[in-house]
Amino acid sequence: MSIEQFLSEQKDTILTKWFDLVLDTYPPDTAVFLKKQDNPFANPVGHTIREGMGHVLDELVRETPSGQIGVFLDNIIRIRAVQDLTPERALSFIFSLKEVVREALRTASHQPLPYDELLAFESRVDRLALLSFDIFVQCREKLYDIKANELRKMTFRLLQRVNDMDEDQEKKPDPAG
Repeated sequence: MSIEQFLSEQKDTILTKWFDLVLDTYPPDTAVFLKKQDNPFANPVGHTIREGMGHVLDELVRETPSGQIGVFLDNIIRIRAVQDLTPERALSFIFSLKEVVREALRTASHQPLPYDELLAFESRVDRLALLSFDIFVQCREKLYDIKANELRKMTFRLLQRVNDMDEDQEKKPDPAG
């Protein structure tokens, strides 16, 4: 059996455990909500993360990936980039996939997989982590740009109001004179 076959057979179990590890990065109340609420309209964050993780796993399993893995990662990482998470916590979910797969391999009743296949899979996960970091940095840069632009607009509006007040004061006749 190849690693791809194993991952395909164990996909639901791996995805569930992987999603649970992602939820561990959230406060307990949030994690319970994200896990229990299946409705994509009531829980768009949980739905997007879980769906994206499923697509990422599919891409890692495919012999010939579609090249869409960046899109799926982007959907997950955008959410995590706007949350108050450190880069380490925001992206740790990528590395936790290795833990989940290793645990599934330990507990599965089958012949051991070739070590080089496992290493190749883990190398794909490492490349995925690098891509994730690039996406995360781009998202954070965009956030900081938005915040800076908003601050500039607020400052400009404030200065306009001060200037308008000064002009109003100059237009009023002096009551003493």
